[in-house]
Amino acid sequence: MTNSKQIIAMIRSHAAGDSQQFFSIAEHIASDAHKSGKNKVAGEIRDIVTRAKDHAARNEAAAAIPLVTPRGELANLVRASYPETKLSDVVLADDLRRRIERLVREHQSAGALEERGLKPSRKFLFSGPPGTGKGMTAAALAKELNLPLFTIMLDSVITKYMGETAAKLRLIFDAMNATRAVYFFDEVDALAASRSMENDIGEARRMLNSFLQFLEDDQSRSVIIAATNHRSLLDAALFRRFHSAFVYAKPGIDEARRVIANNLLAFDISRMDWPKIDQVAPKLSQADLVAAAEDAAREAVLDNQGVLTTELMFRALQDRANIQPN
Repeated sequence: MTNSKQIIAMIRSHAAGDSQQFFSIAEHIASDAHKSGKNKVAGEIRDIVTRAKDHAARNEAAAAIPLVTPRGELANLVRASYPETKLSDVVLADDLRRRIERLVREHQSAGALEERGLKPSRKFLFSGPPGTGKGMTAAALAKELNLPLFTIMLDSVITKYMGETAAKLRLIFDAMNATRAVYFFDEVDALAASRSMENDIGEARRMLNSFLQFLEDDQSRSVIIAATNHRSLLDAALFRRFHSAFVYAKPGIDEARRVIANNLLAFDISRMDWPKIDQVAPKLSQADLVAAAEDAAREAVLDNQGVLTTELMFRALQDRANIQPN
């Protein structure tokens, strides 16, 4: 079975950061165990090595996100970023998390899907109140898929001049073919409001038709995410252009507690009176809960010797609730 020379060699390879040599020795040990009739031990070692190699390969891929800088006119239309937010950092309702994790798996297993003539879904519509995690999810998806995040700057895309908006949209959709990334259209209702709106004008209709056509024709490998706070304003034809739609809502009690706790990791909250916090927290969006937690943390440091109490947290939540629109 394992001898002292193998143990010493494993330690040396680990200390030197030579994972290939480390795994090779482990596989020799598994082979020796199998020859000695210790099949269970051999199987366990091989399983561990396989999982470790897969983990190392994923980490290597994650570190290799291509650094892309939009150039020319495109630089005025999109903002490139490289998010560090992981999906585990985003607090989501259970069903919503399950669906988001599923689409990540689709892209991570694209090869298996393509063997059966299938492709990962790529076009998603996020809707829900402001501050409920739509933008944070887009950033997390970019991180999980090892892609840059390209946020579309609609104030630069939309113009009053006939045909100019369509020309700028074409640049963006051409970029999707050239550079694989997550392309995020926030507040997409500015582009895709219903054609039945009373204030509909010709140029707005042409802009919508162009956007719908570009979405329809897109065959790139990029991920397209459109987000809106006003789902009811969107033109009905837009929904058919997306593979999936995700509806966001303000956090429930459990989600609100997780958001607060995740943003107070530097404080002892073991004695927090959560039922009292629950009186206010579910009225707020995820973004407001984060802001309230930061407000309470600052007050604890400046005025309460670094001790964060239920009263400080409750007051910060109330202050945020008081500035909400009726």
